[in-house]
Amino acid sequence: MVWLKFVLCSVIVVFAGTKAARYADTLAEKTGLGRIWVGLLLLAVMTSMPELITGVSSVALVTDKVTGVRGVPDLGLGTLLGSCIFNITIMAVLDVLSRAGPILSLVSRRQMASAGVGFVFAAILGGAILAGDGWSGVALGWVGIPSMVVFVLYLAAAWGLSRLERSAHVRSVAETGSVAGSIRGVSLKFALAAVAVIGAGIWMSYVGDEIAAVTGWGTSFVGSLLLAITTSLPELVVAITAFRLGAIDMAMADILGANILDMSYVFILDLFYSKGPILSYVSQSHAITAGIIMAMSAAIALGLRFRQRRKTFRVISWYAVLLVGLYLYGAYALFSSGTG
Repeated sequence: MVWLKFVLCSVIVVFAGTKAARYADTLAEKTGLGRIWVGLLLLAVMTSMPELITGVSSVALVTDKVTGVRGVPDLGLGTLLGSCIFNITIMAVLDVLSRAGPILSLVSRRQMASAGVGFVFAAILGGAILAGDGWSGVALGWVGIPSMVVFVLYLAAAWGLSRLERSAHVRSVAETGSVAGSIRGVSLKFALAAVAVIGAGIWMSYVGDEIAAVTGWGTSFVGSLLLAITTSLPELVVAITAFRLGAIDMAMADILGANILDMSYVFILDLFYSKGPILSYVSQSHAITAGIIMAMSAAIALGLRFRQRRKTFRVISWYAVLLVGLYLYGAYALFSSGTG
């Protein structure tokens, strides 16, 4: 029965999340924003909504079926960080689908800035987790300083990346009555899809904890892989759809933007987890995920910096193989630590 709930919840998240992302893209197009800007900020916010809702629900609403304590921080943090490594692995899928050449050779080098920000965020979070109470326990009230730092850096990075991208495009907005009317219609559809995503995200956090209890798998593994994959399905569908439309930069910006947004959400989880700094209450196995995010971000930056004309292995590039390998290693490491 629990797996039926999981499948049904997944269907809702995929359908509603994808619809929300497409409506956001339509709104952005009508306002004349660039594709990278749309992917980096608007689409990233829409597609990362399931991760945020699931994470907040996990730390604020779900009761651990093993301990009986309200709040499952490993499930919440695992969902956010696990979604990051799954999101980046989507690039390997796009690389295989790309017939024009290596995927990172077809996008703007401006995407390197987002990859660099993701590397820094993962380093801060991973370092705080490994440091234990020595660093992650440093707090203002019950909210940890490391999560605050990441959130403030996200705001600064979002502002900087927005200026960088918008300066590369000339905005041309035609304000007409018909456009305004269509914007109102799309906004209503987006709101309805967002409500469905929020409801499914809350439900999914309960289902994930139930799966962890029934199967005996650790909440770190369930959050970092099972829930992370499901909540990242909107990114997968949107990225493939954008790729087929020829909007490769938008697909790439959505993935990288969702990653840095997911890591900044740790601060929001910290706000809802009133027992203390959340990074001092989670398993150190999450540092494995943070390290993999750093390695993946570095591989993307190298792929963007040193462009190849042809794929290394005919149908796939070297960095795509590396991304898949890192993801599989992370899945094995998390499963081992989560069930030990």
